[in-house]
Amino acid sequence: MYAIIETGGKQYRVKTGDTLKVEKLEVAEGETVEIDKILAVGQGDELKLGQPLVEGAKVKARVLEHGRGEKIIVFKYKPKKNYRRKQGHRQSFTKLLVESIEA
Repeated sequence: MYAIIETGGKQYRVKTGDTLKVEKLEVAEGETVEIDKILAVGQGDELKLGQPLVEGAKVKARVLEHGRGEKIIVFKYKPKKNYRRKQGHRQSFTKLLVESIEA
């Protein structure tokens, strides 16, 4: 069984036992989080689509860790004008372990 969930403005296809990195959630490490924004649930050839969400469906996941991703460099410049701006960014994330999918 798999589900398509939405969290942090992004969509993920998950199944039981998957680990995934999502936008940072305000939940302590080791605690369980319930995601109720389920867009679709499927099993084999069967697919149940929500309009826009599937009624009564939940995904339970455990928070493994919080962290920050790799640093990216944002560099802007305009040629021949001596305009240069350099800025770094590290995106925060939460690593989840999907424990169960309820449809």
